[in-house]
Amino acid sequence: MNSPDVRKITTATEAARARAFVADLATSLGASELERARFLTALTAQLRQSLGQGGAELTLTVQEPGPDGGVQVRAVVQPATLSPEPASSWQLALSCPDPRALSRSLPDQRDDTALAEALLAADEETAEVLQRLDESENLLRLHREELHQTNQGVLALHAELDAAALTQQKLLDAERAARGEAEKARRLLTFLANASAVVTASLDHETIVRRLPELLVPEYASEVDVWLFDKEEQAAGKGRHSAAAVAAARTDRPQHAGPHPGDLPGTDDLPPSALSPDRPLLCIPLTVRRSLGVLTLAAPGDRFDADTSLMLFELARRVAIGLDNALRYEQHRDTAEELQRAQLTDLPAADGLHLAARYLPATRGLNIGGDWYDAFFQPDGSLLTVIGDVTGHGLRAAVIMGQLRTALRAYAIEETSPAQILTRLHRMLCHQQPNLYATAMIARFRPDDLQVTWAAAGHPPAVLRAPGGAVRVLDERPGVMLGVPIPFEYMDHTTEIEPGSTLVLYTDGLIERRAQGIDAGIELLSETLAALHEPDLEDLDACSESLLKPLVHESERDDDVCLLLCRTAPFVSSGGSAATDMD
Repeated sequence: MNSPDVRKITTATEAARARAFVADLATSLGASELERARFLTALTAQLRQSLGQGGAELTLTVQEPGPDGGVQVRAVVQPATLSPEPASSWQLALSCPDPRALSRSLPDQRDDTALAEALLAADEETAEVLQRLDESENLLRLHREELHQTNQGVLALHAELDAAALTQQKLLDAERAARGEAEKARRLLTFLANASAVVTASLDHETIVRRLPELLVPEYASEVDVWLFDKEEQAAGKGRHSAAAVAAARTDRPQHAGPHPGDLPGTDDLPPSALSPDRPLLCIPLTVRRSLGVLTLAAPGDRFDADTSLMLFELARRVAIGLDNALRYEQHRDTAEELQRAQLTDLPAADGLHLAARYLPATRGLNIGGDWYDAFFQPDGSLLTVIGDVTGHGLRAAVIMGQLRTALRAYAIEETSPAQILTRLHRMLCHQQPNLYATAMIARFRPDDLQVTWAAAGHPPAVLRAPGGAVRVLDERPGVMLGVPIPFEYMDHTTEIEPGSTLVLYTDGLIERRAQGIDAGIELLSETLAALHEPDLEDLDACSESLLKPLVHESERDDDVCLLLCRTAPFVSSGGSAATDMD
């Protein structure tokens, strides 16, 4: 059909025939059933509408095959109208893949039988379309069910993902909390180790008490008070003790006093203290073998943390150990010092010879008890001056020193020579105390004799000052230390002394320093002695202080110090004044 087919549609029969013709045309051109049904349904509805308006004119056109080989059937319905204005037309196109029907002529169905058959054929096509619609609906239902199941699966997956995310968040929170707890424990243990090192490093209980507020304030306590029963003193200087501190001292259990219960492990809860009504107090007994006192801490905030309180309990235990060691050490030191001072000799008065002595205990460590001095008359009227130092420190050294002093005095009754006395003392020490050693020096003065006889057993050399200020070190080779397990005979040395000369005997604590040898100390002693003026030497007690001041630091003494000054009377001229050599 190369030319347009134009039909007048004025009756239902004409409309039916036109529809049947279009159906045959579309079928012959290979249009799909669905597309053909849609096209025919739309065309029929338009024709029915046109019949209600007085009829219409249907124009059918089949376009030539395009590049894809298909053709298009175009239907244009132009409604008939009585008005002078033309009515708008309706048109629709149907694509058909088979253009071969263009070479065949289609019968124009005119009779009623053919029309009825065409209507029946249309019903068959409708039935096929409906069947396909049913299939499509079934397929759509299946798709809907699958989509519903998919949606359910997606929802279930989302629920699982949400649950997994929640579980992961809980795990992350738990890990974060565990890390926080581990960091807190590490911080507490680090503080405990550092604080323990501080409180156990000192053997002075006052230093330990003073360091506690520096360690604990402000992170672990706002205030710190230490109540020591034996000393009756507090670090914070308070004059009263809280009821919780008294209860801790009485029960030997930690006590918590605050507006609210502390719920701390191993702690009793008490009402708030009148001394601290708004801030909780934690009172911890300081107990080792006995109860030493109570450590009272005011909370740094509203309450004490349970983990922190356990750390504080352990710190208090270590503080108690440090305090106990310090107090026992101080008691031991004081006992040894008292014993040593009790054994030191009151210096005798001698014609023509003035004596002065000083003893200074060590200020650091238990380094007391081994140094001594002595001065006494022999049966022949000679005066022996003695200086000595027992190895070791403490009570044992003080006891051994007393034994040596007594033995030396006993030997001096029978022996007049300093060397012989030291030889017998050496034999006694080797026999009775084989593992103990001592140094000693003995100087013998005789009336109206301008010589001093001396012997030394491993002891630092004496220093002699002449009246004019010249200083000499008596550094002749000394003998071995007393008690060294070898046979030894000591030798006497004789030194000329002028009237008004001063002989200085001392122990190594006066001249020895950790960073230096004894030579530097001996040189300083000699320079200090030479720098003294003659009037200064008239008062030997003041002279002793003048010698000690540049050589001994009051705040830092690692060893005890003995100093013995022996000054011969100056020569007195006929005019009554002392005659001395002048530089």
